[in-house]
Amino acid sequence: MVSQLMGQSVPLSQVYDAALMDLDGVAFQGTNPIPHASEGIEMARGDGLRICFLTNNASRPPSAVVAHLASVGIGAVDDDVVTASQAGAAMVARDFPAGSPVLVVGGPGVVEAVDQAGLIPVFSAYENPVAVLQGYGPAVDWIALAEATYAIRAGAKFYATNLDKTLPTERGFAPGNGSLVAAVRTATGVEPTSAGKPEPGIFHAAARRFGATKPLVVGDRLDTDIAGANAAGMPCLAVLTGVSTASDLAMAPPDIRPTYVGADLRALAEPHPEPRQEGEWWVVGGARAQVTDGVASASGGKWIDQVRALLAASWHAADAGTHLTACLTESTR
Repeated sequence: MVSQLMGQSVPLSQVYDAALMDLDGVAFQGTNPIPHASEGIEMARGDGLRICFLTNNASRPPSAVVAHLASVGIGAVDDDVVTASQAGAAMVARDFPAGSPVLVVGGPGVVEAVDQAGLIPVFSAYENPVAVLQGYGPAVDWIALAEATYAIRAGAKFYATNLDKTLPTERGFAPGNGSLVAAVRTATGVEPTSAGKPEPGIFHAAARRFGATKPLVVGDRLDTDIAGANAAGMPCLAVLTGVSTASDLAMAPPDIRPTYVGADLRALAEPHPEPRQEGEWWVVGGARAQVTDGVASASGGKWIDQVRALLAASWHAADAGTHLTACLTESTR
């Protein structure tokens, strides 16, 4: 369990052999590229780091993810992508024989994953599905949720690709698959088995696919990416380009704290100085932070070093029993 930021005197891309990287909020924001994402990936690849794109967005097949990445300037091939739909379909296929009918709720990515797992996608409870696999799709409507409800109430086993409550888009945060799953859960009283992050299985499956012996998880969300990495026993880099903010990280309990933190994906190709304690202060480079009366504050040096010092001071104080009320840095990016 992570309790303190680690340091590396060389770039992370020279320490680890594969990056299991989230997409939304890390590589892009909806249809928009995230600044420095393409640059950071290419720098890391130049050091020999394999990039695996690991996403909870189940709506699209790998080929569509690759096309989306290309539209924001990031090169990839289908085999570089592991989706929660693939993980969910594999989970159903382990529980039921090939050729079993599975009611699919979600986009084309869920349908394709079920088909490729040797199962038969169906869309009505009248077809007597043995299971329901629910994943995100922008066209999911009441009819699809109702069919899932009928099937589950008739005895079909309930699976979800993932339980993300929100989905980042270029306009802000929209309801994610977890919000839609909640409607079926409420209607049936049945809790689904989830395949995606933060469950550790998807991380282990991705590491096996790429033959990674020293994988690094990269993400923006504490509740999925970082929690899942810690559950899988893998080190993780949190980038501050998506959902979770520096203040969120500072307030995080030990089980969802990252191993490293960076401003963006350029952090893959940079050393990570380890915070050191000097009296009541925590110091990183020219930045320093302390906690006074429950308020963590940082100043001096680079902004990202202020964040690192702030996290070290905040976590040290919280683990000693201090209740944090606010986290402040002197400068912005």
